[in-house]
Amino acid sequence: MVTGQTKDVGFNIGVSKTIDVPLPDVWDFMLSDEGLRLWLGEGADLKLKEPYETVDGTVGEVRSLHPHDRVRLTWRPHDWDHDTTVQVTVSTSGQKTVLRFHQEWLADATERETQRTHWKAVMEKVLAHLTP
Repeated sequence: MVTGQTKDVGFNIGVSKTIDVPLPDVWDFMLSDEGLRLWLGEGADLKLKEPYETVDGTVGEVRSLHPHDRVRLTWRPHDWDHDTTVQVTVSTSGQKTVLRFHQEWLADATERETQRTHWKAVMEKVLAHLTP
């Protein structure tokens, strides 16, 4: 196996950041229309066990949604032939909040690196809205 490959979920990637913003504020932003647009895509409306589709054609289904903790969903851009699983979590670290994007079932090391770049860029956009 190579970096980022597991025997259980194939290739995966995680990007996290600890920020000085209260957890409820981070959670509320991530599930707001503006937050969803930044990390998931324009037009996404998340409802538990319901499919979603973004304006750019990314599709999936919400698998679990635990308020102030995590949302887990399938994620497949319009030009992919397979689903992946994305989980967004928030947790506390002292007085700060840890925001994490984790994606599983990536096809290979190349797709993993592409998604690393993607989630790092998403994180920067989210942080620009959450931190002064």
